[in-house]
Amino acid sequence: MNKTFDKNTLKDYLLIIVGTVILALDINMFFEKQSLVTGGFTGLAIVVKHVTEGMFGKGIDLGVTNLVLNIPLLIMGISLKGKNFAGKTLFATLFLSFALFITKNVPAVTMDLLLSSVFGGIFAGVGLGLVFMAYSTTGGTDLAASIIQHYIKHYSIAKIMLCLDSIIIILGMFMFGIEKAMFAIIAVFITAKVIDGILEGITFSKAAFIISDNYNEISKELMKQLDRGVTGLEGKGMYTDKNKKVLFCVVSKKEIVQLKELVKKIDKNAFVIVADVREVLGEGFKEYNV
Repeated sequence: MNKTFDKNTLKDYLLIIVGTVILALDINMFFEKQSLVTGGFTGLAIVVKHVTEGMFGKGIDLGVTNLVLNIPLLIMGISLKGKNFAGKTLFATLFLSFALFITKNVPAVTMDLLLSSVFGGIFAGVGLGLVFMAYSTTGGTDLAASIIQHYIKHYSIAKIMLCLDSIIIILGMFMFGIEKAMFAIIAVFITAKVIDGILEGITFSKAAFIISDNYNEISKELMKQLDRGVTGLEGKGMYTDKNKKVLFCVVSKKEIVQLKELVKKIDKNAFVIVADVREVLGEGFKEYNV
């Protein structure tokens, strides 16, 4: 048990380190150089640096501002999520601030606003996604989103972040102009999609609901030809007032065409509903990580 715990803990902290380094490089190479306020406390840090440059000649480092702003949220995180969560988040916040400091002189990859927003959004999504996989956050709006999601679980962390970051982007719009705010919105949208892809899986599957009087023959062929499990659900046609068998089967994207062909071959009048499935865990699909 201790070995498993130590192995999982080490994996989580490695994910945090890699994720925060990617995020810090991304912020310094794409966002800060282009004055793209993409939300988060790092976005606020960009605004603070711009303001303090005008006041003192030298702006406050992004890492310092990020660390100071996160203190109240870390206190809330301890009370709501527990010491384990807060410990990882504290580590992630400190390491991000450290990574922002040591990468602050990394030159910009491009000065094109569109390229910066697109690739900046991708790398930000990858960095944050890795941190979230370790059941942690880097503080800022992702920590705030995690705290809010504790109360409203039907909203994903990425969607809550999108709302919070939009407020910060509006602040950046007043500081740096509408055009840069528009590019920042593109980056935030891409970041949210990449985070969802990492956390929920990018290998989509298909779920098929099949209603047919030939359900026995169809289920046998699906299990034989596709080697997939089929579940028979009890249904009732409200118009005919007759009991119906509803077959439920989950297959990969490439198998859905074959499934429809098999059903059509047996019963041309079968009623088939196909839906996207974001993530499937279990035999024949993605294995559980214990």
